Amino acid sequence: MSGKKNIVIGLWALAGFMLYGFILIYLRDLAPGKEEWVASYSLGTHFESRLAHVHGNLFALINILVGHLLLRLPIESAKSDLVSWMALAGMLMPIGILSEVVFGLPPFFVIAGGVSITVSVAYLGVLVLDL
Repeated sequence: MSGKKNIVIGLWALAGFMLYGFILIYLRDLAPGKEEWVASYSLGTHFESRLAHVHGNLFALINILVGHLLLRLPIESAKSDLVSWMALAGMLMPIGILSEVVFGLPPFFVIAGGVSITVSVAYLGVLVLDL
């Protein structure tokens, strides 16, 4: 059942990053100092925050799709588990972007998450080709 955890975590991440989108809307439209936030639309923290929101939602959807495929396709258990965990590790990318913005951490998690989800999807493609 390695795909089930991708679907569940993907749905939770999707909900979380959708809520984060409402925070971004608040900062843009309602928060005190919103003019400064809007003025920095394509720079620094604002840009990074939007990157986290977009990639979080995208990677959550990818996890939901990967989970669905792993549940439906006759893929060997060990290979299915590897694809599943690598796709989940891909969520480190948007979390890493947020960690950069909030805590000033280096981009290690961004890079690791991006590579992990890319390899996961490519490997799943190879496994599907072999069916």
